[in-house]
Amino acid sequence: MKYILAIDQGTTSSRAILFDERMQIAATAQKEFTQHFPASGWVEHKPNQIWSTTIDMCREVMQKINLEARDIASIGITNQRETTLVWDKATGQPIYNAIVWQDRRTSDICKSLKADGLEPMITHKTGLLLDPYFSATKLKWILDNVEGARTKAINGDLLFGTVDSFLLWKLTEGKSHVTDATNAARTMLYDIRRGNWDEEICHLLGIPMNMLPEVHDCASNFGVTAPSLLGGIIPIHGIAGDQQAATIGQACFTAGMMKSTYGTGCFALLNTGDQLVASKNRLLGTIAYQLDGKTTYALEGSIFVAGAVVQWLRDGIGIVSQANETQKMAETAGDDQNVYMVPAFTGLGAPYWDAECRGAIFGLTRSSNQNDFARAALESVGYQTRDLLEAMQNDWTGGTKGILRVDGGMSANDWAMQFVSDILGTPVDRPNVLETTATGAAWLAGMHSGMYPDQSGFADNWSLECRFTPTMDASKRDSKYAGWKDAVSRCLTSR
Repeated sequence: MKYILAIDQGTTSSRAILFDERMQIAATAQKEFTQHFPASGWVEHKPNQIWSTTIDMCREVMQKINLEARDIASIGITNQRETTLVWDKATGQPIYNAIVWQDRRTSDICKSLKADGLEPMITHKTGLLLDPYFSATKLKWILDNVEGARTKAINGDLLFGTVDSFLLWKLTEGKSHVTDATNAARTMLYDIRRGNWDEEICHLLGIPMNMLPEVHDCASNFGVTAPSLLGGIIPIHGIAGDQQAATIGQACFTAGMMKSTYGTGCFALLNTGDQLVASKNRLLGTIAYQLDGKTTYALEGSIFVAGAVVQWLRDGIGIVSQANETQKMAETAGDDQNVYMVPAFTGLGAPYWDAECRGAIFGLTRSSNQNDFARAALESVGYQTRDLLEAMQNDWTGGTKGILRVDGGMSANDWAMQFVSDILGTPVDRPNVLETTATGAAWLAGMHSGMYPDQSGFADNWSLECRFTPTMDASKRDSKYAGWKDAVSRCLTSR
């Protein structure tokens, strides 16, 4: 039997998952790594820890079922997007920590570019808004603030990459400096209409184009592993950013299909086919996937804090010791409390895009307790999902399929998913396999290597575990959502 090794390098942990010939999970290994917060609004990772946890988990998962390199047909990589790394071309050593997608240190750079009237041009080319979220201004910050970095970059001695490129470079011992179209599309340096790095934007930000990786389809020949790393040569045939990999893993291959992934943040994507939609509601136009040279686009809404709000309940204020406790607490909370939590710990994403906004809790009374906090935290994810889907429905004239497919760790919380369905007034489908991100990466690699079926065959294998249908009265739904909109309006810096 042959296997596919999926590398799922996320914001808080690195995972390796082995899939068998039937696309069933055979073994998993996972390890968390340290989050660094050197200043308010700054978030960093140690690049060498990203690498060490990744390669260690690959070795561990292979050992679990006694596999050798020859047993693995190919590798697929999926990764936290936008996180920015720069390393020395000769030594492979990073010149600074990885600046994580959540990091807001470049807010002033973005404000300055907006003041110069540059956002419309950047949005037209990249589909993105001028926000610290994306890689471009993070890369500019590194070149501006690390001594000698810009000179070395101009001389061709430094390389830039998102996490996928960095891992690929390490896995191939420097032979492949490559990314895929979905990750390139999240840098704010890539023209997603023309399919190339944009010289005008790079010049504007002072970024030498010789730093940038080559861009491939999501399923492609990305290189092979160095024999010393995993005991032999293994081809690498798939790469996609985590949210695009989840879209693929959910088999959202038809225009109008939607998925929402609830991890650290929440990311909803609506497949718009070959049409790149210019959003009127501050959503992002992006690449859903690129196969056989054909680009499929999507509208994306990004919520910075979803599962992270439960982490805050656990690690920040100690209300829970385990994340799954929140379901019982939410069920116990009084339905009449109307407590609203706006989890803007690092600003608000779509459709508000307020980098300076910070979190708040509204509606507290003398009888409010920790159960109400837990319920408000879970409800905030549902409200933010409705923000995104209403914006998508206003932007996309092609019509949606009317069902939201969900995945990610938080989607296992039945109470939270029922509330999402209630507040949307839309059925919510949870698949049998929640590891859709890794599944998407595995399918790309397995399909390219001839082990897995094509898109149609893969879509036929998607299976439903649970459908949540709306039970909330429409007037109550709208009343609760109006309360949320009022709470958000009190937090926005532009109010």
